[in-house]
Amino acid sequence: METLPLLSLIIALPLCSGLLLWWLPHVRAVRWAALIIALIELSLTLCAVLIVDSSNAAFQLQENASWLPSLNVHYRLGVDGLSALFLPMTALLVVVVLLASWNAVYRPMPVLYYTLLLALEGVTMGVFCALDTILFFIFWELTLLPVYFLVSLWGVGPYRRQAATKYVLLMLAGGVPLLFGLLLAALQYPKPEFSLVALLAQPLPMESQTMVFLLLVVGFGVKTPFFPMHTWLPSLAMEGPSEIAAMMTGIKLGAYGLLRVAIPMAPEAARHLHWLLAGLGVVGILYGAMIALSQSNLRRMLAFSSISHVGLVVLGLASMTVQGTQGAVFQLLNFTLVSGGMFLLVGQIHRRFGTTDLIHLGGLARSMPIAATFFLLLGLASLGMPLTSGFPAENLLLIGVIASYKGAGLAALGGSILGAAYFLGYYRRAFLGPMHHSMLAVGPDLLLHEAVLVWLMGGMLLVVGILPGPVLDFTRAAAWAWVTHVHTG
Repeated sequence: METLPLLSLIIALPLCSGLLLWWLPHVRAVRWAALIIALIELSLTLCAVLIVDSSNAAFQLQENASWLPSLNVHYRLGVDGLSALFLPMTALLVVVVLLASWNAVYRPMPVLYYTLLLALEGVTMGVFCALDTILFFIFWELTLLPVYFLVSLWGVGPYRRQAATKYVLLMLAGGVPLLFGLLLAALQYPKPEFSLVALLAQPLPMESQTMVFLLLVVGFGVKTPFFPMHTWLPSLAMEGPSEIAAMMTGIKLGAYGLLRVAIPMAPEAARHLHWLLAGLGVVGILYGAMIALSQSNLRRMLAFSSISHVGLVVLGLASMTVQGTQGAVFQLLNFTLVSGGMFLLVGQIHRRFGTTDLIHLGGLARSMPIAATFFLLLGLASLGMPLTSGFPAENLLLIGVIASYKGAGLAALGGSILGAAYFLGYYRRAFLGPMHHSMLAVGPDLLLHEAVLVWLMGGMLLVVGILPGPVLDFTRAAAWAWVTHVHTG
């Protein structure tokens, strides 16, 4: 099993299998084939996690092949305790998205929808596995194409094409400083060095670290997103399909880039500029929460809520403590279930009633009790309630943050209070308030396959919340190594 190029298979399976869908005769066969491919992908990612030795902080399952030898660019893949768990969580989210959109996609060209969704899964896996900075950047940029067409063709809003174009243009703009920073780092050596393992083993000269760090923070900050580079997310949440909004909010590639590349590649600069990351985190927490309070649409509320929550993750990384790092990884994994699940439930509401504006909603708990129950559970998990997966994640983050920044810790606690205010206020009005329209009374609850999905996600939230030990044990050694490298590099 160890000789099998498992990571390459994980990346290639959804990319190549998606092309086979075009040979299938009808939509039903395409749907089932896409689901089978996604389930096989989930099984492969679980195998990768089982193979990884969590007590070993080094990169494992490494693959290395010469690609562009004249430029010293190689095809390098590998995972460690900080990245391996993102693989099955991403694969799980894709399975959930496929099932959630089971009866929703008919035209235009449903086969193209599933092909693009699987392609997005494949290149996202590449981002998590790449250990060559050029390869990392290629996978990073390739995520743009599937998102553009998925939002443009299957969006629910009248301005979906504008939202898709805005997203791509902002991401391309962010890619400029990102690529420049990666090239600048590589050129600090006698021979250009693009191996992430080598770059982490030999820190950059201090005179170039600051510039590299700032460029990478800007590049990753667009996708995190940081204020004021966040405007694409509310637009995409409103105009795009809920399944793609679930993918974009459930998988925080920008925050992962800070964790994997920006901070460890320029550790001394990160230590000196810790206040910058902490400040961006605090602004994100408070800005996202306060703007969420003033929204009148569930989609936009969840988008700004996501901005607030990822601000706490950035604050945890800025603390450069083991608790903050483990909490950040835990919370990023938690986003997959919480943010992804909430957007999928809101998508089901939109399909049934054609709106997610609060002025048109009310009393949904009477006609959709299952959806109302699980929306409440997911919301409470996002607030860090005990017995949910949000509780250990948020507590670790707060411990790490307060140990490094007392004032920022108070801001994070204030963000939690604001989070409770906007979520409970919206829940009261949309699910428990007076029913303004007769159509809400006859709206069907979740279908069987939709209910199974929320039962699965809700069960995972509770199990991980009650027993967080396996996740913490898996990430502990890699988190210690990451913090040690940042403080000594």
